[in-house]
Amino acid sequence: MKPACPATFKALRAFTLVEIMVVIAILGLLLALAIPNFLKTRTHARKQVCIENLSQIESAKQIWGVENSKKEGDTVTESDLVGATSYIKSRPVCPAGGTYNYTSIGQNASCNIEGHTL
Repeated sequence: MKPACPATFKALRAFTLVEIMVVIAILGLLLALAIPNFLKTRTHARKQVCIENLSQIESAKQIWGVENSKKEGDTVTESDLVGATSYIKSRPVCPAGGTYNYTSIGQNASCNIEGHTL
């Protein structure tokens, strides 16, 4: 058998550097468009969960107030509402890292993160 001459080899099938660079540029463009939308959606979801927690706190405050004959302006503490046998089983946590202020009866509970309000 004769050794094969390089001219008789079929052209190797491979991607060129330009083709790889085009694919990387397209992926970069897609990521540049997708990441800000993902972050915006995540921020919105955190805000919605926080607002749901505030609503749950408000409901627990109202039930606690009625059952304990409290009137508007009476203060509410976390220990009044949260516990294994209380109105809220576990302490609500703001997904954005905020803290909740339970306030008093007749006043909405609040979170210290801007925009997280009822």
